[in-house]
Amino acid sequence: MRTQHPSYPDADELDLIRRSGAALQVGKLSLSGGTGSYRVKASMARIARAMGVDRHEAHVTLTEITTTSHREHSFRTEVAEVRAVGVNADRLALIERMVTRFERQHQATGKPVPVDEVLVQVHQIATRPPLYPAVLNALWSAIACAAFAFLNNGGPVEIGGVFIAAGLGQLVRRAMLHRGYNPFGVTMLAAAIACFSYLGLVTGLHELGALTTRHEAGYVSAVLFLIPGFPLVAGALDLARLDFSAGLSRLTYALMVLTSAALAVWAVSSVVGLQPDPPPPPDLAPVVLWSLRFVASFLGVIGFALMFNSPWRMAVLAATVGMVANVGRLLLVDLGVVTQAAAAGAALVVGVLAHYLAPRLDVPRVTVSVPAVVIMVPGVLAYRAIFHLSDGQTLDALAYGVQAALVVISLSIGLAVARMLTDRTWAFDR
Repeated sequence: MRTQHPSYPDADELDLIRRSGAALQVGKLSLSGGTGSYRVKASMARIARAMGVDRHEAHVTLTEITTTSHREHSFRTEVAEVRAVGVNADRLALIERMVTRFERQHQATGKPVPVDEVLVQVHQIATRPPLYPAVLNALWSAIACAAFAFLNNGGPVEIGGVFIAAGLGQLVRRAMLHRGYNPFGVTMLAAAIACFSYLGLVTGLHELGALTTRHEAGYVSAVLFLIPGFPLVAGALDLARLDFSAGLSRLTYALMVLTSAALAVWAVSSVVGLQPDPPPPPDLAPVVLWSLRFVASFLGVIGFALMFNSPWRMAVLAATVGMVANVGRLLLVDLGVVTQAAAAGAALVVGVLAHYLAPRLDVPRVTVSVPAVVIMVPGVLAYRAIFHLSDGQTLDALAYGVQAALVVISLSIGLAVARMLTDRTWAFDR
């Protein structure tokens, strides 16, 4: 008769190990989808309870997860690393539905959910291919940046040039990221390709006599597909939840992406002798201007949402919410309201609308609220700040940088206040 060695885990401990591992797999999948640490922790804790774990605790950063699962007198601590930093809204929605379904199954039967069922679902979600091929993904980027170009006072030439340049830049970016290249190097290369494509196009048309001016001012809009909107917003929300390790790591990552792209913009500008100065406002009748701003806001948000791999109905909802909020923000700015206050108000509207509308489509509110506010992130200001800093113009860099930081902070405050007003777990620190 073989005797169990005291250091070997018994059957109950082995069962806890499997359940803890399954909860960690859910966390890794959620983190790879680009959501904030609070959502990753919540997903793991909910699925762990559904599998019969008494208590689940986790520490989450941008690329690492440390978890401890407790059951009676036993506990299991595990550490995992997620190197892929990206955004996949479809994955986040599928994880939320899976966790909710297992929770309800556990409540209905009173029995722990089998680990194998959880692992099968996790595998299916992890191996699900992107909703859109590379060419369509690049098209969504082109649409979003072209809409940005109009909202940044660009005309038909700027919009057309940005459409082509942003599409090419995103096509290269996606291909290289899927092959595992360094994300910051890829960001610099994609920004350089987008800038050179835009400038090459408008300069070629100018030399051929099709344009009377070179329309250089729109080239900054061609790299706005590189704005790290999800990390910026998720990092700020993590800070609002007092999760400083996750929030600071996300914000650091976002700043490095912005710096990489801006350095490429500065390098291209230095080579061809340009300045990232804003173009003058379009000379349009007010009715036409505001109608086009509605259209551009809708197209900008839906382009970013689809680029984040959102299903169509999720993207349309985000675009509708973002269109209303962004046009309202622009109207407030035109009426003389401080830019930061207008941004905070618009983000508050986005957060409240997402709270009430997202459950109707059975999608996480973060997949609606973040694309809706990404179009309000002052990417042009951030790029100009780093451009002037690299060029030695410290005062101009400081002015643009402070403006950009205040707007991002205001957007985060608006979303955080909306969470506090509509979610008790945010309103009370427990």
